[in-house]
Amino acid sequence: MISLFKRYVLHNFWIKALSLLMAGGLWWFILPDDQPAEVAVRAPIVFLRLPQQLEISTENVPEAQIRVRGPERIVRHLLASDVHAEIDLGDAKPGEKTFDLSALQVRHPRELTVVQVVPSQVHLAFDTALTRDVEIQPNVIGVPPSTHLQVDPERITITGPRHHVERVQAAKTDPVDAAGTADRATFVTNVYVADPLVQVVQPTAVHVTVIMQKPGSAPAH
Repeated sequence: MISLFKRYVLHNFWIKALSLLMAGGLWWFILPDDQPAEVAVRAPIVFLRLPQQLEISTENVPEAQIRVRGPERIVRHLLASDVHAEIDLGDAKPGEKTFDLSALQVRHPRELTVVQVVPSQVHLAFDTALTRDVEIQPNVIGVPPSTHLQVDPERITITGPRHHVERVQAAKTDPVDAAGTADRATFVTNVYVADPLVQVVQPTAVHVTVIMQKPGSAPAH
């Protein structure tokens, strides 16, 4: 028995002891990183295969809060851009539709698993796209109502969901303060549409010319 003890335990004892210490230290060093950890990530929802000539007409599309679990070494260095949810809109039609949002729709590093997705459903409205021209209304302050105004260009092209575009009567310029204009002055400004779902196709600078009406003179044309 003593012979076996000397042969298998005491032989190269210090090498064995050093190896054991190194293995134990390595285990303690790696262990924290291998412990499971969870984190909640606010991630965008990516819409795939939206049919041509169809627009999402929902004004407030939510982000997804996604809880993922995995090795601490992965979770610790996780970026928000590493996780996102996807919804396939290939069969969308004008109207409203509810889409399920589950772990199956989440793209993430393969070392992680999805624990929860909030919200679990997304309700969207769709409308056909419409593009049309509308007039530009100058927003000039600091001058009397009889002041003559000229706008160049006079119209601008807008696009977006049909029912939103149809409600837009005109695009407006940013406020132009023309106070102190004695005869004639031209101001360069921008134009906007109040509806957030309606876009200006080709944003361009707008020139607003203010022509003051002199007492006793005929209105300018």
